[in-house]
Amino acid sequence: MMHRMRWIIVLATVSTFSCLASAGQEPAAPQETKPATSESSSTSKAKHSHANDLLIRGTVFNEHGLSLAGVKLQIQRADAKKPHWETRTNFRGEFAVRVPPGADYQVAAEIKGFAKQSQAVHGKDGPSEEKVIFHMEPVNGGKGGKP
Repeated sequence: MMHRMRWIIVLATVSTFSCLASAGQEPAAPQETKPATSESSSTSKAKHSHANDLLIRGTVFNEHGLSLAGVKLQIQRADAKKPHWETRTNFRGEFAVRVPPGADYQVAAEIKGFAKQSQAVHGKDGPSEEKVIFHMEPVNGGKGGKP
């Protein structure tokens, strides 16, 4: 039954093309469509290459030296008033963020139940990667900073 249906479809297709050919018409070729491009946007914007970016990566540990997942990290230029980049640690307590080179940065780590910490990262004329390690200290009393 299935083989008969395939042959019927094949014969119907062939007969359609042969009918069009005998009538002097050619079967319609698929139309080529060009993707819509905007000349001004492609020429005015240069793509940013991350090849030269500074990679800030690190690990966050708890007071017992175990990796700490879900820690919020905020990164800002040293001269900025508020953070520009934000990420969280993975299940192994690791994080990585690419930032533009040539500036100094401040990396802050915080999670509920631990005191907020921050470290400076020197990105001026340095290597293309900086390693940061946080050892978080628990907060007594549950709210606020250190006692």
